[in-house]
Amino acid sequence: MSPQTWTRWPARPGGRAAGESRPRRVLSALGRLVLLSVIVVGTYAGGDFTGWAAVATGLRILLVLVLFGALVRAAEQHRIGPALAVVAGLLVSAGLAHGAGATLLANVAWCGVPVVALLRLPLAAALPASAGALGLYAAASGDSLLAIAAAVCGLLLLGYLLRMDFEARAAAARLLQQEIAARAAEAESAALAERARIAREIHDVLAHSLSAQLVHLEAARLMIDSGADPGQVRERVVAARRMAQDGLAGTRQALSALRGEFTPVGEFLVDLAGQHPPTVLTVDGAARPLAAEAGLAVRRTAQEALTNVRKHAPGSRVTLELRYLADAVELEVRNSRAPRGGPPGGLADSGSGYGLLGMRERAELLGGTLLAGPYEGGWRVLLRVPA
Repeated sequence: MSPQTWTRWPARPGGRAAGESRPRRVLSALGRLVLLSVIVVGTYAGGDFTGWAAVATGLRILLVLVLFGALVRAAEQHRIGPALAVVAGLLVSAGLAHGAGATLLANVAWCGVPVVALLRLPLAAALPASAGALGLYAAASGDSLLAIAAAVCGLLLLGYLLRMDFEARAAAARLLQQEIAARAAEAESAALAERARIAREIHDVLAHSLSAQLVHLEAARLMIDSGADPGQVRERVVAARRMAQDGLAGTRQALSALRGEFTPVGEFLVDLAGQHPPTVLTVDGAARPLAAEAGLAVRRTAQEALTNVRKHAPGSRVTLELRYLADAVELEVRNSRAPRGGPPGGLADSGSGYGLLGMRERAELLGGTLLAGPYEGGWRVLLRVPA
């Protein structure tokens, strides 16, 4: 054993917070009541106490009970000096009670000290206190050596087992508190992740839609200020209105996605391809339901890729291909014309944050990948996410 084993105070279960059940508390209270009744009845029945002797015996019983309570309190406060002083007082009180004829009271005090000491005190203090109490009990007892040895061993074993139970319940209480703290941290982390998801959806849908509307409305304002043709102004306003409608539809889709109310990815891509002619859609593999985040990643990537084609390579032929693999799903979007502006990379960086860079971050959060770059004279976006 290490030195800390001898000097360490037993861990406390912490009462009700440790999960001590109500039946256990009731049984403990009943056990104390029964023990007190046995002490009182046995003490007065075993001796001829009348008058002042009976009063003195009652005071001795009260003193022993008070000293045991003081021992428990001193142990709870980890005050070794007062605890040992109370132990000495108990041993002396038990000796005086034995001398006055209260044999049962003396034996209970002598036998109770080792049990309480082993349960509440460090071993370095509990063992000497137990030895002293059991030595006085053995010296005063008229039983045989075998009976005394059996009683001593039984009391030491009882105290040690109660100490082990005490510490086991304390350890269970600590584990319970750690589990509660871990669950609270997990719930907080899940809430933060959900907030980040909602924020990402709002950014992806509303920021793109509102920024496009602002562009069209600002262009309309400048046209009005410069006296441009009303037809051109009307085209800008109609475009802004269309972007508002698209943003509203996207918001509804995002809200449905957050609630887990998805239309199948294949149906969504069919509708999306119809909105961006000329777009050809092909599906490879057996279609199956996708997890919410994976399905959302496919939808957002397809939307962004087609929007970028419309902005940077208008009029080019687009191919949408959805592939269901064994443990993943792939979306490939190809267009036949390189983006205007020349160098690759402009497409991935466009969109004021609602670009393929954001889609790549979404894919990586799911453990997937997103590639975007030149391909056979045009441009290709390839998404792969676990599913």
